[in-house]
Amino acid sequence: MALLKSGWLWRQSSILKRWKLNWCDLWIDGSFVFYTSESRRDYETKANLKSTCVNVKSGLECAGVCPPESHPRENLLVVYLRDGAMLILCANSEDEALAWKLTLMEAKRNPVFTYNPYDDTYQTVPIDSHNAVYIMPGAGCGGTQHVWVHRNSDENFGEQIALGLLAGMAAGAAMRSLLWMPFWFC
Repeated sequence: MALLKSGWLWRQSSILKRWKLNWCDLWIDGSFVFYTSESRRDYETKANLKSTCVNVKSGLECAGVCPPESHPRENLLVVYLRDGAMLILCANSEDEALAWKLTLMEAKRNPVFTYNPYDDTYQTVPIDSHNAVYIMPGAGCGGTQHVWVHRNSDENFGEQIALGLLAGMAAGAAMRSLLWMPFWFC
């Protein structure tokens, strides 16, 4: 998956309204991910801009938002989401805030295209952030295709545990009833 932009941004928490410094990655599929460090091991939160972003404002367009200490108002970024929530961000400079705004708007609007060199055509790829499939033509003989599947395994972890427990209880109940079956026919 292609990375559009990454860097440090200040993010205001939604409940306590405190500013936290986060490493941010904006992916081509519209995933806007906030990490605690540049190593990208633990992410704090993420938003899918293609499905939830309504508008992006920067600088003096952000009315009613106070920047963190020692940062001017021109460094602010506000991402308005479909459910009425806002991502309030602050860059380190006015130019960086404008670059983030343009990149966020580009990620929100543009579809992803793949190039097929055999047909000399471009095709749009429907992308969702939790199960994206990418196809690249291989260099092997016979025109083999390599398929890469990107999955976030931690999103469905609770559902997998619940389904496993349910399947275990159903199997246990079926086994208990089958063990008593010979005594019913005696």
